[in-house]
Amino acid sequence: MYLALGVEYKGIAYSGFQRQNHTIGVQNKLEEALSIVANEQIETFCAGRTDAKVHASGQVISFTTNAQRPVHAWMLGTNAHLPDDIAITWAKEVDENFHARFSALARRYRYIIHNAKPRMGICSGLITRFHASKLDETLMHEAAQILIGEHDFSSFRGINCQSHTPMRNVHFINVSRIGDYVIVDIEANAFLLHMVRNIVGALFDIGIKKHDKAWLKEVLNAKDRKLCSPTAPPDGLYLVDVTYPKEYDLPQRANLGPFIML
Repeated sequence: MYLALGVEYKGIAYSGFQRQNHTIGVQNKLEEALSIVANEQIETFCAGRTDAKVHASGQVISFTTNAQRPVHAWMLGTNAHLPDDIAITWAKEVDENFHARFSALARRYRYIIHNAKPRMGICSGLITRFHASKLDETLMHEAAQILIGEHDFSSFRGINCQSHTPMRNVHFINVSRIGDYVIVDIEANAFLLHMVRNIVGALFDIGIKKHDKAWLKEVLNAKDRKLCSPTAPPDGLYLVDVTYPKEYDLPQRANLGPFIML
């Protein structure tokens, strides 16, 4: 069987999605659970390797197996062996050409910021707190439009990034506010290591008017990470959606009900 699964997880307890030898990645837990259901060792591939403590509501994984199970059993059976902070939200049999990473056309991330003086209790670890001053979300949005299109994103690239090229095509970036929450919504064909968090870090500095919009263009053109702002925390970052060719007809991500910002 060739299978694709939708995955949702809270990343607080994990060192990222990728399988780890000395710490625990989300992939470790997924492969352990799937291997129990399949009664054989399962190796998975994901749409995007999220960082340590980063969350996902729309991750997609794929794998092959000799085990024959009803499709719904891969969701229900795997969930029975997963911790409470990881869940399979859908499962679908696909053809042998499908690959969670290489078949993806775009990835979409959302970064959620609590922009108020009182600190959060319930959402600690799930939303980034920015309380130094009120962010100008309109200015942040206007500046972010500079990054749309295909560019060399070396200035926003993590030092340990293993990608062969810094070129990425950003489809859109929207910055908006809902009360005390500022939401950065960004989609691209793919992302470099820490790229979203480095972009958000730069937008923080623009939002407090430390730099103007022209500065962001200078940083982009410089292709030098040292000129950009510090990396934003991982807490508020979510992989919310992955786009695939229509012929695969994959299910939509789970409806998160009251969590409208996700």
